[in-house]
Amino acid sequence: MIKVVKYSPEYRDTWDKFIDNSRTPMFMFNRGYMEYHADRFTDASLLFFDEDVLVAVMPASIKNDTVSSHGGLTFGGIVSNTKMHQHTMLDIFDAMISYYRNNGVQKIIYKSIPYIYQEYPAQEDLYALFRNNAKILKIEPSCTIDLTKPIKMPKGRHAQIVRARREGVEIVESTDFYSFIELENAVLNQHHNATAIHTGDELALLASRFPDNIKCWNAKISDKIVGGGILFVYKNIVHTQYLAADDTARTIGALDLMIYTLMEKYRDQKHWFDFGCSTLDGGKILNAGLIAQKEGFGGRVVAHQTWEIEL
Repeated sequence: MIKVVKYSPEYRDTWDKFIDNSRTPMFMFNRGYMEYHADRFTDASLLFFDEDVLVAVMPASIKNDTVSSHGGLTFGGIVSNTKMHQHTMLDIFDAMISYYRNNGVQKIIYKSIPYIYQEYPAQEDLYALFRNNAKILKIEPSCTIDLTKPIKMPKGRHAQIVRARREGVEIVESTDFYSFIELENAVLNQHHNATAIHTGDELALLASRFPDNIKCWNAKISDKIVGGGILFVYKNIVHTQYLAADDTARTIGALDLMIYTLMEKYRDQKHWFDFGCSTLDGGKILNAGLIAQKEGFGGRVVAHQTWEIEL
């Protein structure tokens, strides 16, 4: 019999310890990350106990009558450890759906965790979604490089890397998240009339909490930042949370050099180099130029799936 408990601060240490020992021990599921934007999301996370033993957790938020897993995270369905079995996951879904329905929820938006972020197979939830008549809300292509057997880059990409070196581009790690976000917002505003999800203050705060996991890298010419990126570093994966390049950087290949440098840095340390999704309008529009750039480094698609359950 699965017992459902709504998350509260008294479970913080229990939650974090469980995440650290799960099949997807990602720092963004840690409460210290999830709660940095608590003012923007109402937490609706759940813990699942089987005979008083914690067997799974669900990072979630709620808005009106809709629960999302979690609204402030790229993805994050039910997290479990290697003791999970398929029949138990079905029981957890039954308990979760019953709990949310009894609390006035009419819809669950479930963002399943891509397999490359799993340290051990953990897709029991996909079968449970099927069994509960969930429908695909969207699928987004995320470009990922297998660093253990990378695809050869085209000559044009190598030419840009060589040009950036010839132009004196320097690739350096930085703790100046503010300057990077200033550049990122300038680029986003110029090309997409948008701004970054994170502020400089938020990135600096998160980096102070997770110094081994959040890194800032810059491409500089004569000490001027022309490009850069924010990396989220996991046990087996490096993910480019943000990438930005001004017009100069685009012309001389500064971002190409930075990405190549980072690929080389992590080649013997990580399995995957993940660029993230390249879509607009909820996945309906493919940003062809952006995904082509990522594919030019040898990236190939891993699907990010978002499901919907009507209660």
